Amino acid sequence: MLPAHLHPKTWPTWIGVGLVRLIVLLPYSVLMRLGARLGKLVWFFLPAKRRQVLHANIALCFPELSPAERSALEQAHIASMGKGMMEAAIVWWTPPEKVEPFLHFHGLEHIHAALERGKGVLLVLAHFTSTEMGGAIALRVPLNVMYRKSNNAAINYLMRKYRGKHLASMIEKNAIKEVVRRLQKNQVVWYLPDQSPGKHAIQAPFFGIDTATNKATARLAHLTGAAVVPYLALRRKDGTGYDLTVYPALDNFPSGDDYTDASRINALIEGWVRQQPEDYFWFHRRFKSGADGKTDVYRLD
Repeated sequence: MLPAHLHPKTWPTWIGVGLVRLIVLLPYSVLMRLGARLGKLVWFFLPAKRRQVLHANIALCFPELSPAERSALEQAHIASMGKGMMEAAIVWWTPPEKVEPFLHFHGLEHIHAALERGKGVLLVLAHFTSTEMGGAIALRVPLNVMYRKSNNAAINYLMRKYRGKHLASMIEKNAIKEVVRRLQKNQVVWYLPDQSPGKHAIQAPFFGIDTATNKATARLAHLTGAAVVPYLALRRKDGTGYDLTVYPALDNFPSGDDYTDASRINALIEGWVRQQPEDYFWFHRRFKSGADGKTDVYRLD
């Protein structure tokens, strides 16, 4: 019997992977242009309900923008998503020595300082389209990455084989005990708290809207004593690569108050998003209701 990642239903995936591996041999500047066009092509095939998520999120977070400005931001985001697809291919299949010239690291000393405390580091970032490239910090710091398992067995195989090749470990999203174990061993865990809060949720402001927000960041820090270190990976607008910026560990975190801590994390991420809004991942249903707490903001009229 064939292993799951070679099952006939995965063959279209493998054909696509073969094409991408050929494309990734092209120069970086060409890949970014192709990525932008790819994003716009994908847009035409998205169902209306997916487009509505983007429309609603932009309208809620940037009410001050005119309809034309919101449309321009949406189109910029679509191009950015396509670039992110190309970046995933670059990270997986390009030798590190060819990627290094595009990586501009800042503040790595903050991770080392946090590790000196001996309690581990929760490296907190957010879902930007350039996040996959942000994983290149593993070339500088041993990194344990949390990830969401795909329904496609071929994708899971590829993630472990290629994304995982530079990592200390890959931890499935809900394997919290493994996260705790790694932190207790004074290791660095990559953690994105801005989606899918599940049962660990509290209402806290995000772009001025009460939003279901993950409480687990503060709870993990409280349980393990780990330092919470913010990390932002942004694509340079001039095409010269990426700024991978580590910030000092948060002071007085956790504070002991879930609302205060969740609001602080949301404010941190909101500040990042406002720097480069086209690169944040806007296709997530972050707002389950409108300002009245009842309206379905993603419902198609």
